[in-house]
Amino acid sequence: MSDEENVTYDYSNYYEGSLPSPCENSRVSTFGRVFLPTLYSVVFILGFIGNGLVVCVLVKHRNQTNLTDICLLNLALSDILFVITLPFYSHFSVVSEWTFGDFMCRFTGVSHRIGFYSSIFFMVVMTLDRYMVIMYALKVARYRTLRVGLAVTILVWMLSLSVSLPNLIFTKVANESHGLICAYLPENNAWEYYNISMTSLLGLLIPLLVMVTCYARIIPTLVNMRSAKKHRAVKLIISIVAAFFIFWAPYNISLFLDFLKKQGTLQDNCKLDGNIRLAITVTEAFAYSHCCLNPIIYAFVSQRFIKRAAQLLSWVPGIPFLSSRDLSNSSYRKSSIMSRSSEVTPTFIR
Repeated sequence: MSDEENVTYDYSNYYEGSLPSPCENSRVSTFGRVFLPTLYSVVFILGFIGNGLVVCVLVKHRNQTNLTDICLLNLALSDILFVITLPFYSHFSVVSEWTFGDFMCRFTGVSHRIGFYSSIFFMVVMTLDRYMVIMYALKVARYRTLRVGLAVTILVWMLSLSVSLPNLIFTKVANESHGLICAYLPENNAWEYYNISMTSLLGLLIPLLVMVTCYARIIPTLVNMRSAKKHRAVKLIISIVAAFFIFWAPYNISLFLDFLKKQGTLQDNCKLDGNIRLAITVTEAFAYSHCCLNPIIYAFVSQRFIKRAAQLLSWVPGIPFLSSRDLSNSSYRKSSIMSRSSEVTPTFIR
């Protein structure tokens, strides 16, 4: 096996669970060595800072926390757990060898997977919460308590851990002819089928179905409201669904094509192998960058959150945030679209 093969495999080892093909895809290797470290570094920095700010703001105002704020907090923690694994993958893509030991191999593998699932699960929970608030405000208001939020949090993290256990068990350091690699090496094909099916079902299809179904019912309700802000709220909803689909669908399609190739449904040749692996490399990195958008989509659209963030960063020189005085103006507050998504209210408009 050549050096190029090792680099190619790293881009999808935690999802595909298979060793590289014997084809030498030098263009994938060259592309990955330049593209992945750069993009992973950018995603790590932006994702860590953005989600870290969300965590700091919500923790500072924990006495005013409600159910949606709890989901926002856990969504940010999920994305942080996800992005802290990227420097390890970036290093591996450059040096073509795993140098961090077996423990860190398993830790990054399971952390990457848990962060992946929990982030998507909390987005689904927030979608369902918004749906219930809009459609059944009076009935669900008394159930949106901190105790319920804590129970939902525990349930989501336990579910994420449960579906990620195979990565903890089968991810290990392997000694290849070109050096050590960190790879997901299942005992049989059943666990490979498990990985691809869970990634597709829990990582895209089911969450997308929930979002489309819930927001399809929410939008007519918003449109019928007498509010000048309803159209902006509808645009934001469409942006949430569109962003999720655009970022994650290409990656899942690439994985599915690779799965079909391995099963013999698609003709297996070096050209097809190279094209699919290049597609996985690009779409995987593109999908990972979605975690940088989550703070913007789910937190910074709230004027209440922006005000809190500005107050928190007021001591940092050169930060281009509006002053707390400016943010307290009634005209600025009235432009809020999503602030009630973090409060017990029947609409998106406040």
